[in-house]
Amino acid sequence: MSSELRHEADADEGPCAVIESLDQIGSRWRLVVLHELQDGERRFNELKRATDASSRTLSRVLDDLQEMGFVERRLEEDAPVATYYRLTDKGRSLCPVFEEIEDWADEWLAPGAD
Repeated sequence: MSSELRHEADADEGPCAVIESLDQIGSRWRLVVLHELQDGERRFNELKRATDASSRTLSRVLDDLQEMGFVERRLEEDAPVATYYRLTDKGRSLCPVFEEIEDWADEWLAPGAD
């Protein structure tokens, strides 16, 4: 099959996996939160400070990520009440992707890179 025909066949199947993946995780805030959670469980306020997101934005993003299965929430009801977030297995599976992106950025986005 020629590459032109293969491209047309792929187009008939709908969006490619890259586009579908970016639709799930591709917003700026989702990526920032997922990246911050790579190092382990974090409290809401820790994430807020680390990301500079407003409370409303962070809450919405965490709800979205939880609904999609990337993040799980744990509520600790002892005084003071605290909400913790951590990556699920699905979320942790993105860690190598972030490492690859960082490696690419180091090579191609560094000053003097062509």
